[in-house]
Amino acid sequence: MIFAINEINRNPDMLPGVKLGYKIYDNCGTMDILRAALALLSGLKGEISGSSCSEIESVQAVLGHSGSGPTIAIEQVLARFHIPVISHFATCACLSNRNEYPTFFRTIPSDYYQSRALAKLVMYFGWTWIGAIASDNEYGLSGITAFIQAARELGVCIEYSELFVSTDPPDSLQRIVRIIRQSSSKVIMAFMSHREITLLATELFRQNVSDLQWVGSDAWITDPSLAESEGHSILVGSLGFVVTNTVIPGLEDHLRQLHPSQFPNSQFVRDFWEHTFDCSLNKTADTQWKLCSGSESLQGDQSYFTDVSELRFISNVYKAVYAVAHALNNLLTCKEGDDPSYNGNCPDTKNIEPWQVLQYLNTVNFTHKEGERVYFDSNGDSPARYDLVNLQTTRKGGMEGVTVGIYDASLPDTNQFIMNNIPIVWGNELNKVPESVCSKSCLPGTSKVLQRGRPICCYDCMPCPAGEISNLTSKDTD
Repeated sequence: MIFAINEINRNPDMLPGVKLGYKIYDNCGTMDILRAALALLSGLKGEISGSSCSEIESVQAVLGHSGSGPTIAIEQVLARFHIPVISHFATCACLSNRNEYPTFFRTIPSDYYQSRALAKLVMYFGWTWIGAIASDNEYGLSGITAFIQAARELGVCIEYSELFVSTDPPDSLQRIVRIIRQSSSKVIMAFMSHREITLLATELFRQNVSDLQWVGSDAWITDPSLAESEGHSILVGSLGFVVTNTVIPGLEDHLRQLHPSQFPNSQFVRDFWEHTFDCSLNKTADTQWKLCSGSESLQGDQSYFTDVSELRFISNVYKAVYAVAHALNNLLTCKEGDDPSYNGNCPDTKNIEPWQVLQYLNTVNFTHKEGERVYFDSNGDSPARYDLVNLQTTRKGGMEGVTVGIYDASLPDTNQFIMNNIPIVWGNELNKVPESVCSKSCLPGTSKVLQRGRPICCYDCMPCPAGEISNLTSKDTD
């Protein structure tokens, strides 16, 4: 975010005579997020560093949160004051409800599209008998509900559907494991965060349950922390969709220039610096670490922090900053008659209000320098395009997501799902597509008879009556 703001402030073609400022609230997950939202409402005067710039008291837009739950809470507060909220990672389809969340935008596609893409993926490989597990929160419940609906429309049957969260009592996880062990389906759709999937995979590994093919949501399918878990081998072969990768020129150099002196009050920078260089920034602290010399540098660092090869979600932050900048730029360069508000009169540029920025965000439409078009539909959603990734083992024993296909919701329905012929690694080290059906296809000469009280995917194959024949596979009875 800081990189994008600095880049915009240096660009003479954007926001002439205006500099963007920012205030970041981030306390590694322990911050009361509603308190942060109220602090932003209270005004930023005196908190923006600078010299001669005219400081605006009210915030013009809020970027974040990464989770759907906190974002819902923030939006419900800020929407009352017509302040736009733009998330890079909150994917809950519920946030597309403009009546409930009138000032919400996102630079990541809604789970509505991901759920339908996952249903098409399952059907593509012939998996008509599957289990479904989700986080017991708004993200998981909304996502798995949409997936089950789309899957059933395609003729896929759900053997079981279960919910749990990482904070549940241990017996909740054991109950899920028992259900998996006793089920006949071999494919599991997991719509959850990396915390839940790590707990589940670790427990399955401990109980030697490995004959599974996982299909995952974007919240965990490429999370780097999975490789550190005890049960990560269970997840090798998983398939799932993530937003497309991109390149942000100059970002790596920006990250390598980081130094604690730039952010003296940031606990994150302090902890990261001390951990990276095994030294202490506190001269008075009683610690076994040596004192940092001040000459430490990230120029030769090869850590996750400076790795810019995977910018799938980080690029969404970059796009969010530029969306606000383009909205402000269009507002400040408005010509009479071009204003998107009802009266068509251009705003007073000396007294910009958040509701005006909100109106201009609705009409933002630009292409950033990597060629990707950025805009929002009437629900504040971004266009849906995903990479299909397959978790494969690296030479160092870790895991990486290898792109094996794409899904583009803007294409005709029959062409939205495209494989790229890169070999797929399957779960349980199988060398072919695993099978997960309730009943195998009936051979010619027999016909399907549904099993009473069971889903349509479960049937018996009965010989044709005397004098009748069936020369088709899985012929239904009349």
